[in-house]
Amino acid sequence: MDLGPIRDKIDGLDRDIVALLNERLALAAEIGKLKRSTGGQIYVPEREDAVLRKIVSLNQGPIKDEALQAIYREIMSAAIALEKPLLIAYLGPEATNTHAAAMRKFGASVEYHAMATIADIFTAVEKGEADYAVIPIENSTEGSVRETLDSFVESDLKIVAQIYLEITHALISNSPLDEIERVYSKDQALAQCRHWLQRHLPHAQLIDAPSTSRAVQIAKETPGTAAVAGELAAQFYGVPVVERNIQDKADNTTRFFVLGKRPAGAVGNGRDMSSFIISLGDESASHSGALLKMLMPLAERGINLSKIESRPSKKRPWDYYFFIDVTGHFEAENMKDALAELKRFCPMVKWLGSYPVANG
Repeated sequence: MDLGPIRDKIDGLDRDIVALLNERLALAAEIGKLKRSTGGQIYVPEREDAVLRKIVSLNQGPIKDEALQAIYREIMSAAIALEKPLLIAYLGPEATNTHAAAMRKFGASVEYHAMATIADIFTAVEKGEADYAVIPIENSTEGSVRETLDSFVESDLKIVAQIYLEITHALISNSPLDEIERVYSKDQALAQCRHWLQRHLPHAQLIDAPSTSRAVQIAKETPGTAAVAGELAAQFYGVPVVERNIQDKADNTTRFFVLGKRPAGAVGNGRDMSSFIISLGDESASHSGALLKMLMPLAERGINLSKIESRPSKKRPWDYYFFIDVTGHFEAENMKDALAELKRFCPMVKWLGSYPVANG
C-alpha cells in the first residue's frame, strides 16, 4: 500500500491551511488596531454568530457542522488574543462545568480567572478587573441558579451571549465502587445523579461540596471517597473515572450567560433574545389579572415569551420580581413600543441584555 502520494497531498494542504490561517489572523490584528483607536469592542457576539452561521452554510462535508464550529471558535479565539488580550472570569475553581462552558465560548487563546462566588464575578467585571464573565443561569433538570438571578437586580452589567452545555457526570475516585462510603459534589450535581447513586451506592453518605472540582480534590486525598463531576475535572486532577454518564437525565443541559459592560448588537432574522426584570409594584400586584396585564403588551406585538420566573425582591414580604426572556432585540421597534407601555404601570422594567440565540 503506497500512502506516499496521499500524504504528500495532505502535507501540501496543511501548508496552505497554515498560511491562510496566518493571513486571516493578520487581518484580524489590523481590525484590532482600528477597534482600539476608536474604542470599539474586541469581542462582538453578533459577528461571532454571523461567522459561525456562514461557515456552516459553506460546509459540504464530510466534516460535521459541530466540529467545524469548534475549529472556528479556536480560530476566532486566536484572533481575539491578537486584537487584545482578554480576561474571562468564571465561577471556579478550575475544571468546573462553568470553566468548560467558558472555554467552549472563548477558546484556548484567552486568559481565564476562576472566582469563588457569583457576586465576586459581577464585581470583577463591573470594576474592569475582567473583560467578560461566564456564569450559570439554569439547568434543565434542577432549574435556575438563584444567586445569579438575584445579582442582576443591582448590577448594570449586560448579558451579551449565552451558552448551552450538555452536562455529563462521572463517578470519580481512587477506590473501587464497592469500597466507596462517601460521595462529595455540588448539591445540584448530586441531585442530577440521585437515582443512580441510590441504585449503585445506597449506603454511601452524600456530602455537599463547594464545587465539583473541590469534590474531586477531596476524593483524590481520601480513601473510600468519590466525587460526582465532569471528566474534565478527573483529567485535571489526575483521578480515575469509576463510572461514566451517571446523570439521571440523558438530556441534562445547563445554560450559561456571558456578561459584559457593553450590550451586544442585533443579529436580526429572529435570532435575538432579550432578558428583563419587571416589578408589578404593590398596587398592580394586589389586583387580579396584574400578571396578564404585564404580558399583554408583549403578546399584542408578536413578542414570544420563552421564560418567566419570579423571585422575592427581599425588600418587603410578598413582593416579587419577574425575570423574563423574550424573542427579539431591545432596539427593535415592537420591543420599544411594548416596553414603553409596560413602563406606564410597572415601577421597574430593567433590560438585562440582548444576545444571539446560541450556536451549536
